[in-house]
Amino acid sequence: MMPTPIRSAFSVEGDGPPLFLIHGIGASRHSWDGLIEHLKGEFRCIGYDLRGHGKSPIPRPPYSLDDLVEDLEALRAELGIERAHFMGHSLGGMIGPAYARKFPERVISLGLLSTAAGRTADDSAKVKGVVAAMRQKGIAPVLETLKDRWFTPEFAQARPKVIARRMKQVIDTDPEVFLSVFDIYAETEMAPWLHEVDKPALVLTGENDGGCNPRLNRFIVSRLPRSELVILPVLRHAILLEAADRVAPPVLAFLRKHRST
Repeated sequence: MMPTPIRSAFSVEGDGPPLFLIHGIGASRHSWDGLIEHLKGEFRCIGYDLRGHGKSPIPRPPYSLDDLVEDLEALRAELGIERAHFMGHSLGGMIGPAYARKFPERVISLGLLSTAAGRTADDSAKVKGVVAAMRQKGIAPVLETLKDRWFTPEFAQARPKVIARRMKQVIDTDPEVFLSVFDIYAETEMAPWLHEVDKPALVLTGENDGGCNPRLNRFIVSRLPRSELVILPVLRHAILLEAADRVAPPVLAFLRKHRST
């Protein structure tokens, strides 16, 4: 049965080649605000809310990766954009390559930020264990563990309001939506098909990102035919919120190189 795409809430900033920005679990298009400040002078930045998130409609879960791919294609068609750059964070870094596999003619380049592929059995058990714990204990109690995986201790101490906002954002997400998209993130394994995605790709993660670590990102680069790897020292998972100013230089360098490939 073909997925029925939603009409996503979106916003557009800047001028230049179009760049779709795909956020992660329990977040929104505003995750990209800090990075957009660096990009909008040269690129048309299109942020949108995934189904069930932000201001987008909330179809009844469960959702599939293909649902999220079709929502993105519907938005591209609505905006009348022929080809674009696509960059995703975490779950968004899985949606982008899956989109490129299904609609290669629409993709100029890909950015895979803080995402995972090539998980070992132990890696998979850990991430599925987090989802299982949330179903059993509730989302809020398990969030404390995730907070420590997402942000460095230094940032947590210096910017507690940013972290409090991020935690509230998760709590305010419909629990069934949050768990459904977490299931997609936990169960998606890109390893069998990444080699089919023949587009220039930037693969970027934080040195201390527990779930999307450099080992998994080196694996991604080994499978993507036209990819390059950037590992940002010290950082954990929430690179867009904690360090947009450090993410921006490699992202801009990559996008400029492949501006209209």
